[in-house]
Amino acid sequence: MEPPSTVTADGPDAGAGPAAPVSRGWMTRLGIAGTGLFCGWFGPNQVLLGLQAAALTPDHKEATLTLVTGIGAAVSTLANPVAGALSDRTRSRLGRRVPWIVGGALVGALGLVVLALAHSVPAMVLGWCVVQAGLNGTLAGLTAAVPDLVPLEQRGLVSGVIGMTQTLGIVIGTAVASLVAGIGAAYLVLAVLVLAAIAPFAMRSGDRPVTGRVRPWPGPWAFVAGFWISPRRHPDFAWAWLTRFLATISNSICTFYLLYFLTDAVRVEDPEGGVLVLTLIYAAVLVATAMVAGAASDRVGRRKPFVMWSGLLMSAAAAVLAFVQTWPAAVVGAVVLGVGYGVYISVDFALITQVLPSAGDRARDLGVINIANALPQVLAPALAGPLITWYAAHSTYTAGYRTLYLLAAAFGVAAALLITRIRSVD
Repeated sequence: MEPPSTVTADGPDAGAGPAAPVSRGWMTRLGIAGTGLFCGWFGPNQVLLGLQAAALTPDHKEATLTLVTGIGAAVSTLANPVAGALSDRTRSRLGRRVPWIVGGALVGALGLVVLALAHSVPAMVLGWCVVQAGLNGTLAGLTAAVPDLVPLEQRGLVSGVIGMTQTLGIVIGTAVASLVAGIGAAYLVLAVLVLAAIAPFAMRSGDRPVTGRVRPWPGPWAFVAGFWISPRRHPDFAWAWLTRFLATISNSICTFYLLYFLTDAVRVEDPEGGVLVLTLIYAAVLVATAMVAGAASDRVGRRKPFVMWSGLLMSAAAAVLAFVQTWPAAVVGAVVLGVGYGVYISVDFALITQVLPSAGDRARDLGVINIANALPQVLAPALAGPLITWYAAHSTYTAGYRTLYLLAAAFGVAAALLITRIRSVD
């Protein structure tokens, strides 16, 4: 069946969903949209921003990359929950989510064009901030469609689809960034991919005008205050946020400086090609595990054991990178990290949709959760950049990356242990 022709904004259980299952066609369109979205993010994040920083400021490429991605991630931290909150109250003939999905894609594509034309660090910052603002608006709409339209019995599977699309976006985005001749041309190809991928879902999303009462718009202070979700009143949501934050910063540290890790610590001859190979391995393993893990959690009716063990696997991958800085070890790390993160992203999102505080504010609440995804993009470079720079000046790159990846392993263990504090979901 397709999603229902109407959507109810309010209900007694924020974690509940409709009874009718979504079709494979709907999941396919969601998957294509997510893939395009993540192409626009990870093509720059994995390769292009690093290459552009090195081309513009070769003597302090790490500092430039940290500046650009840090400011962009700060924009992301604000844009996602704000776009989500606005979409919760959007009243249009197209529905609540589609205007934000389409509008965000257009803004994100514009930001990629700005990056293609950027010949200075301020222009890079501007372009990446526009990309982050736009694509986070799209992400807010896409993620809210899951609790809006997907029943609980399918959420693990659909979460696996979302996780798979993130990985496919990384692969395709990295391939475009690595194989298209010229940094500017690669940005333009990614802009086209984003828009083309969003179109099928936008045209047949199942998002419809909201039925039920129309909630009044809050005043400015009430709107801002709504983003604070009391840990005392909603402890499971608070624990879900914290564990997502810890797991994401662990994964971000493992992947963010991969280009420089292969260049300066492993010393491979072709670090850009190495990033592509490791990304393909990571992606293949993640795709193979995400759908299986999501469907398995639906079948057994449990989420927490999957999330806990996935966090421990991510920590094991970080430990491998910390202690054995060779190409074969990097391949092993990619495999283990792919398994761990594949299970994590497929099941943790399904868990999160079951602890949302408010049915009428699903996109806002998921936006607050997405702060736990965006904030590590600020903190990971803020931790990694100075740490690696200091070790390069006073010791060795090997020691610097060992310390960095051990820190990532510690974050992963903490995420795995703290998930047990959630009480309302098995």
